[in-house]
Amino acid sequence: MAKTPSPRPPLGWNSWDCYGTTVTEAEVLANAEHMAQHLLPFGWDTVVVDIDWSDPTARSHGYNEGAPLHLDDLGRLMPDPERFPSSAGGAGFGPLADKIHGLGLKFGIHVMRGIPRRATAERLPVAGAGEAAAGVSAGTGASAGAGASSAPVTADQIADETNRCEWNPHMDGLRHSHPGAQAYYDSVVALYASWGVDFIKADDMLWPYQAADIEAFSLAIERSGRPIELSLSPGRDLSLTRLDHLREHATMWRICDDLWDVWEDVEANFARFARWAPTASELGWPDGDMLPLGHIGIRAERGEPRDSRLTPAERVTLMTLWVIARSPLMIGGDLPTSSPETLALFTNAEVLAVLESSGSREVFREGDLVLWTADGVTGESGWVAAFNLGTEPLSVALDAGDAGVPADGSARVRDLWTGEDVETHVVTVQSDEARGVAPGSVAIPTTIAPHGARLLRWEA
Repeated sequence: MAKTPSPRPPLGWNSWDCYGTTVTEAEVLANAEHMAQHLLPFGWDTVVVDIDWSDPTARSHGYNEGAPLHLDDLGRLMPDPERFPSSAGGAGFGPLADKIHGLGLKFGIHVMRGIPRRATAERLPVAGAGEAAAGVSAGTGASAGAGASSAPVTADQIADETNRCEWNPHMDGLRHSHPGAQAYYDSVVALYASWGVDFIKADDMLWPYQAADIEAFSLAIERSGRPIELSLSPGRDLSLTRLDHLREHATMWRICDDLWDVWEDVEANFARFARWAPTASELGWPDGDMLPLGHIGIRAERGEPRDSRLTPAERVTLMTLWVIARSPLMIGGDLPTSSPETLALFTNAEVLAVLESSGSREVFREGDLVLWTADGVTGESGWVAAFNLGTEPLSVALDAGDAGVPADGSARVRDLWTGEDVETHVVTVQSDEARGVAPGSVAIPTTIAPHGARLLRWEA
């Protein structure tokens, strides 16, 4: 099955961490304009409107039971015109997408698996479902076509109330044994394609793993005729046994539940990335979730308005782990009101260049020290990320051999966050100064802040 390829992990901004279900058109445009002006030259190019853009009663800290979602006559979600004025009159997200495309950016939206419960209750017709059902009936036997018709199929006929989302009250599942289920996804994605959508974050797909929905949604994108990158969520308990299926159908997929600005969430992804990072490639990108950095919580699902609670060292660790694991990068903070120090994390070209590496992997984990390496194109350069998971500063002498750095002393080593060279030295005798490094190898001395990281590039 065809899917939209992505030669590097997608980079962009998502409204969830700062605005939750309540983001407005003006806020989306403000972030898009800031991205185009300040971040686009560094590869950040996608703006995503997250969940509940059709709910006129959306609020922070949760979802509304029985929300009066805006739908068209075919049971498809439409933007709330109060929050998205340009969508009035049935225009949908087309005008907003045009403005974002005019800035040189891509436009994305969040969707939920299934069909709105309101569409089910009102028995709204499903575009193309009657024809699809008639086609299946006509193909079941020599005489089956005689009574086949294209009678309208309604939402209640394809809805599956036994497979509803466990955490969101707005959608029914789809009964994929009925051809109208595929027809519904086809009609939904065709609408998004007509608006100019470039990126879709499809939620409630991975926990539990909804293989039939993933396949149907991917097929709908193929049938739409528009290149659309597909991101799957939420990623809780995701197994590597799903890799081939994910690669066949999606551009990127979450490997964790929602990640927030607490150290425990960041630390938990070390083990997940150790499993998933070696699979990252143009075939598909394991996703560690959004970067909860900058001004978040403004009207969010979690917490009050705040600057990210991660310490400066933890913010560097977050960015370092995500880039060396070659994860998609989606900024969660409001760009126009985030600090210059935060924005500087997103505009270090040498750090972002690690996304172009290969062979990313965890190579060492003992105590509080974790080492990752990644390979350059020619074999004469590479990257090393050293992390301190502990609560005290960590001073160590890294053995060049452990870090994949040539052990003859010929390599130049630089810290990409500071831009400074790192002094290395050939070890000639065992000593406390280079404990753990044998004579004949090269020591790379480093001190790492609590919960901090060093990102090094070496060149022979």
